[in-house]
Amino acid sequence: MTRHGARACAIAAAILAGVSAGPGIAKTLRVAAGSDAEARLQSALIDAKPGDTVRIGPGRFAITGALSLDAPHVRVRGAGPGRTILSFDGQTSGADGVLITGDGAVIEDLAVENSKGNGIKAKGVDGIVFRRVRVEWTGGPKAENGAYGVYPVSSKHVLIEHVTVRGASDAGIYVGQSQEIVVRNSEAALNVAGIEIENCYHADVYDNVATHNAGGVLVFDLPGLPQMGGHAIRVFHNRVVDNDTANFAPKGNIVASVPTGTGVMVMANRNVHVFDNEISGNGSAALLIVAYINAFKDPAYNPLPRDVATYQNRIGRNGYDPKFDGGPILAKMTGGSIPPTLWDGVTQYVVPGGAAPTGEVRLSLKDGPVVNLNLKTQGTPVTSANPTVTPSWVDGEMTPPDPVVLPPDMFAKGRKGQARR
Repeated sequence: MTRHGARACAIAAAILAGVSAGPGIAKTLRVAAGSDAEARLQSALIDAKPGDTVRIGPGRFAITGALSLDAPHVRVRGAGPGRTILSFDGQTSGADGVLITGDGAVIEDLAVENSKGNGIKAKGVDGIVFRRVRVEWTGGPKAENGAYGVYPVSSKHVLIEHVTVRGASDAGIYVGQSQEIVVRNSEAALNVAGIEIENCYHADVYDNVATHNAGGVLVFDLPGLPQMGGHAIRVFHNRVVDNDTANFAPKGNIVASVPTGTGVMVMANRNVHVFDNEISGNGSAALLIVAYINAFKDPAYNPLPRDVATYQNRIGRNGYDPKFDGGPILAKMTGGSIPPTLWDGVTQYVVPGGAAPTGEVRLSLKDGPVVNLNLKTQGTPVTSANPTVTPSWVDGEMTPPDPVVLPPDMFAKGRKGQARR
């Protein structure tokens, strides 16, 4: 080699060395099973920089405290939900299994088992992906299990796909107070609520299976939270079947009031379209449309379901074993089982402070017959029902929400970046 050639090689080597050592170059931080795995894993999560991947190898990882990821745009990837298992059987500290507070995180190909509290929580992030994740409490349904399996809250741009959750004492797949959400191709079984969208704006829930929960799919809006006025929700092309697990929520929890055997329940939400779902084997009701029943103090809260549409659902056998007050009597009155759609009939409420009753409810309930309990005013007990049955209940045609469109870089290669229409 000539002197000039040697010098050129030396310069090139120096440049390459500088580039490889410089900031902004994505790294893979590998964590294998074995001794001190918990400490090594948490260290990797702390050391990860934007663009890095924390690669967790196959095996069972015994975790005794909560894991956390604060850095933005980090991918945490296991070897598969049946191969990389974060076991919290011996957890002694922390309210969650894994807590994510960094924007743009991707959690995929791993399992979380038996966390003391929630399985995987993401709080206050812009961009979070859960993909091919399993969260499970392996002892079966128990009130002592953690509340939520996959749990993004107060977040924006949420994608949950190919996720499985079993055994949550509140909701398996729960999205709360968030915006721009897609939940798809996932399964929730043996939870109190299978999939719950609460106080959220713009969500598409489709191509999921909710089975053997107390309630299959819940769309709620609750008072007294930083984000209220949930709206623009589409629930479509799901299988909501055989939700027959006895409600095991701890007393005082709002989902403790969900009747065992509920298919899809919409409470106090606006502009919700439920369509093209298979709904069968739910003993209390296929479709339950209700106002928030408890007393509330927030004058900004509207407890009524408004602009709710249900149509083109494939309704099988439902309502044959209702588990709510007055349910068995109502079933006898309506021919032996609850009709496909049950509406409480509430159309007005009293604003805290004593203002006059107010409310505007528009419904398009085409999956009939529809039983209307005619309770009229929010908070009226079911025992005051004066039910009537009609083939349908249509106040007018309603335009469905626009499909949720997430940033394309949230989707794996080969996947479309837009929810199906």
